[in-house]
Amino acid sequence: MTANQTDQHQGHPIVLVDGVCHFCQGLTKWIIKRDPEGKYHFASLQSDVAKKLLEKGNLSTDSMDTFVLIEDGKYYTRSTAALRLAKGLKFPYPLLYVLIIVPKFIRNAIYNMVARNRYRWFGKDEACMLPTPEIKDRFL
Repeated sequence: MTANQTDQHQGHPIVLVDGVCHFCQGLTKWIIKRDPEGKYHFASLQSDVAKKLLEKGNLSTDSMDTFVLIEDGKYYTRSTAALRLAKGLKFPYPLLYVLIIVPKFIRNAIYNMVARNRYRWFGKDEACMLPTPEIKDRFL
């Protein structure tokens, strides 16, 4: 990440998603619509920036089946990342955070089922989604 990118995204939680997955692309657009303050910034798991961030967090750079939230220097994955992200969106989505009381192995089992089947259910592209000019500054 360049110094300019670091400054631009500093203080913002960063969401890492599979950039070729239609479900993940839709999720990214869904988050942006429910985050009018532009709190969350994004990077594709396939990008060099994401690889550097994953290495910094001691996470695998080979796995494209996880959702990562980097918030205040801490790394959250899978269902925990999704619930923490929901907590930061506009009402009523923070109410979903109550699901954090569900044991992680149960939450992640559901998460893993969707992750395993997402290409089959929703499809995928050959290349990552290109952000529109209106939201480009939220992408690393």
